Amino acid sequence: MDTAELQYQAYHLFWQGVDLLFPPRCAGCDRPGVRWCETCQGAVQEIAEPLCVRCGLPLEKSGLCPSCQKHPPAFEKLRAWAVFQQPLRRALHQMKYRRNLGLGESLALQMLPFVQNLDWKIDVFIPVPLSQARFRERGYNQVGLVARPLALLMRWPYETRALRRVRETRSQVGLSARERRLNVQDAFWADARLVDGKRVLLMDDVATTGATLHSAAQTLRSAGALQVYALTLARALPQHGLSHA
Repeated sequence: MDTAELQYQAYHLFWQGVDLLFPPRCAGCDRPGVRWCETCQGAVQEIAEPLCVRCGLPLEKSGLCPSCQKHPPAFEKLRAWAVFQQPLRRALHQMKYRRNLGLGESLALQMLPFVQNLDWKIDVFIPVPLSQARFRERGYNQVGLVARPLALLMRWPYETRALRRVRETRSQVGLSARERRLNVQDAFWADARLVDGKRVLLMDDVATTGATLHSAAQTLRSAGALQVYALTLARALPQHGLSHA
């Protein structure tokens, strides 16, 4: 058993102990006894091809979507595991705002086969950081709750010091694609000592237009990253009433 496996087993046993002391309820449907029940797992709609080859947006046929043609992203590829709809939407809300900290491991385990099938060669795995003010307010980065166990399962080096958010930004909710790009422009700083010459994987919880991931990827590339890939748990799709103008 290697170091990553030992670390994951310790992480897993810790949350099993927490569940014994504080019996969980399903984050998707509130069923008692489990963090994430089989019914809710089965209701997750994974995003199927054909996709935009860059940003992973579902298309009628594979190629570049209009947005990537007009504004090529700084990341090599963005892929999302599932559609941002119930019950996953409720689960992510529980993790982000209701301190459902153990849910991250359950979601990491379910999305593991999807991530393995991407077959990306990664040197360092980085969760998109919160601002200092938001981190102090929340006490944790919800993306890291999934990214950390996923990194252990994939045996990827996990690094939270390589990227920092250095500017407070508005919530992206309700903004158009152009407003989102401007909102997160120059919002990050990267440590070249940790990313120079490396293939980086960025992870966020939800992608809509990919503006945050694009800005973070730009910063990492400027710091010397060889390639930047992007991964999210969910993708908010245009048919859900989101503006991509």
